[in-house]
Amino acid sequence: MKKSFSVALAVGLLVGQTLVGQSKMESIQGVWQVVEVTIAGPGARTIRIREPRPNLTILTRRHYCQIHDDAESPRPVVADVQKASADELRAAWGPFTGEAGTYEVTGNAITMRSLVAKNPAAMTPGAFVSYTYTLDGDILRVTELRNQEGPFANPVTITAVRIE
Repeated sequence: MKKSFSVALAVGLLVGQTLVGQSKMESIQGVWQVVEVTIAGPGARTIRIREPRPNLTILTRRHYCQIHDDAESPRPVVADVQKASADELRAAWGPFTGEAGTYEVTGNAITMRSLVAKNPAAMTPGAFVSYTYTLDGDILRVTELRNQEGPFANPVTITAVRIE
């Protein structure tokens, strides 16, 4: 009887360890930097982000903040915004994105809703963006799925690495 109990205990511990190891889901929470952007459709291409990477995305349990410079070359410096032309302002600020809000994960989909954003359209009631995602260790890939207008015809895939 004592031997049966020991065997049962050992099997129970092994099975328990296996289940604990399998039930632990990787978290997308952390600090991320985009390293690559793949654009589908007409003019399809892949952009590898230059060093230092001018972007940062922070995901907490329910909130996110992302700030990124989307220019493929250095943005011009506008010394005096009061005297700058519309073209100079667009060149400097157009490719810059900043927003923060809430997100939820359902299965392998992330839905983000902006609370504050450079683009006021992202803050309108009912506005959202959904992505599918895969997480492989410290590599996160998200692909645009849909927004409040419907599915994306040519979804963009973003690859990011966890830096914290």
